[in-house]
Amino acid sequence: MILAAGILLCFASGFLLARLGWSLKTPLLACLILQCSLATGFSLGIFSVAYFISCVAGVQNLLLVDFGVFLALLILYFFLRSRSTIVLAPASVNNDAPPWLRHTLALSFVVAFAAALYSAITHVLAYPHGDGWDAFSIWNLRARFLFRSGSHWRDAFSPLIPWSHPDYPLLIPASIAHFWTLIGHDDPRVPAAIAFVFTFATAGLLFSALSILRGRIYAMLGAITLLATPAFIEQGTAQYADVPLSFFFLSTIALLCLNEEIASATEKSGRLAALAGLAAAFSAWTKNEGLLFLAAILASRIFLGAIHRKRNSDSRAADQFWRSSAFFAGALPVLFVLLYFKHSVAGPGDLFADSSTTIDKLLTPARYWAVLQWFVKDFFRFGRWLLIPGSLLLAGLYFAVRNDSQRARSLAVRSSVLALILTLAGYAAIYLITPRDLYWHLRFSSDRLFLQLWPSAIFLFFFVLRR
Repeated sequence: MILAAGILLCFASGFLLARLGWSLKTPLLACLILQCSLATGFSLGIFSVAYFISCVAGVQNLLLVDFGVFLALLILYFFLRSRSTIVLAPASVNNDAPPWLRHTLALSFVVAFAAALYSAITHVLAYPHGDGWDAFSIWNLRARFLFRSGSHWRDAFSPLIPWSHPDYPLLIPASIAHFWTLIGHDDPRVPAAIAFVFTFATAGLLFSALSILRGRIYAMLGAITLLATPAFIEQGTAQYADVPLSFFFLSTIALLCLNEEIASATEKSGRLAALAGLAAAFSAWTKNEGLLFLAAILASRIFLGAIHRKRNSDSRAADQFWRSSAFFAGALPVLFVLLYFKHSVAGPGDLFADSSTTIDKLLTPARYWAVLQWFVKDFFRFGRWLLIPGSLLLAGLYFAVRNDSQRARSLAVRSSVLALILTLAGYAAIYLITPRDLYWHLRFSSDRLFLQLWPSAIFLFFFVLRR
């Protein structure tokens, strides 16, 4: 009963946050899937922050904290909800497609979803404690420290266990420990369930966002591309943090694109931008790579926004400033918590522990060549496809069909593409200065870094693609 109440309060809080200020009138099913997908990630983000604050404050009654969070969001929802409704015309791509194509794609989508669901369930049953070192030596280990240590929970970040990355943020471990605290024991089904819902929430978010913006044909194509990526399902259910991180990357970009679509209907269109900022902050609360993405998306929007303001009227420039301010305001609360965690709780990171050789590594051309070679190879093989790599297939289709130039020129798309490029460049820079053996580091992590960006790349590809 306590677990059911906790799950209900958690999801309801995330759903209120996803609904907060939502003023779009869109197809009901796609809108519901989008809001439920967002609610899944947002709810775990909110309650992981609440659990961390409870640990810092020494609060024992976690269910009371959960109810307080839900009540605060409920009051905020009724206080800030929008009274006006903006009609976002549904995409008309479906009307031009012949029936045989729609039926074939629908059948393919059902098959891909069923196969992904079967693969995810069998993988979870085969590896109940996670599939790989990071699952049980970092994320689940830290969750057990938080749950079992009581007032000594800070021991989870001790420098005596540097191999557990004591500087990693807490969205996944705190979410797991939150539900373990409610049920009173460390049930391995909890991290497995969290990994499972993040995997399919990412697919649901991709499908619903594309359905609203481009129509159901492109939505099914995008979802099939993601669900048919073997590594996505395997990694998503392995209880790592990479697929949850990809969820928040995709949430940020999809919400920014949705916000851009309604920008012409209202000047003060910052509601979805604030949710996008919150999603970006949750990515930083999930993994250190999220900090890089947050910095990249902020830098790209500031840089391209300055260029955009010079080319547009004062009213358009004011609207851009309003949305950028809303984005930053949405990210700020979680950033404060993350700043406190990094400053007062987290242990030292290992990537920058030895700075004496950093300059020498940056001046070694062989390291640049090694990283470039590995990235090129991983572009073709990171998804573990059987025959044709999905990345190569999308690249060929892009150049064959060409992009929709009007959408490709929008600030949301350009800033998102630039943010992904900067994030990938940041990954490469980390490899250049890594204190570990370079080839070992590339071998065991580079494919997961590409996978973090893959759902967002699929979304942007089908968003700007011509019919």
